[in-house]
Amino acid sequence: MTLDRMWGRLPPGVSLRTPGALVATWFGSGLLVPGPGTWGSLATLPLGILILLYTDHWVLLAVAVLTFVVGTWQTQRLIDAFPDDAPKDNSSIVVDETVGQLIALIPAAASPLLWLAAFVLFRLFDIWKPGPVRFLERRLKGVWGIMMDDVVAGIMAAVCVYGLALLELTDV
Repeated sequence: MTLDRMWGRLPPGVSLRTPGALVATWFGSGLLVPGPGTWGSLATLPLGILILLYTDHWVLLAVAVLTFVVGTWQTQRLIDAFPDDAPKDNSSIVVDETVGQLIALIPAAASPLLWLAAFVLFRLFDIWKPGPVRFLERRLKGVWGIMMDDVVAGIMAAVCVYGLALLELTDV
């Protein structure tokens, strides 16, 4: 039995060999249980950290925007492949967490403490869904609701990480 069929979260006829499923599940991390969103965020950290270490926050922002565009398109394609009665925000779709996690990492620079803060704060805001995060999740339908609540959770986490960076807590 293959990983993509083990938990039955991909639509019939779709496997991880399908580029859209590979992107939407962030290279299969969305198929891991428990907590596929957390696995998706964890799977994003190496990419974000490498970008921060070898380039700068502008490149990370560009990668987040590109991932948002491609992820939105591929998520819609995957949603369309599910049966009509399936939930539209399938837990295997974690590219939204990828985008939010990349955004949260933008102000983290080369600080492992801030990388950890970005991860924890993003997951907190994504799970807790305070104010605007819950509003967007409920108001926007389909792929836009799936993607935008995580973008806002990522922005909220990034603001907090930026505040921590200003406090210079990275020397602790």
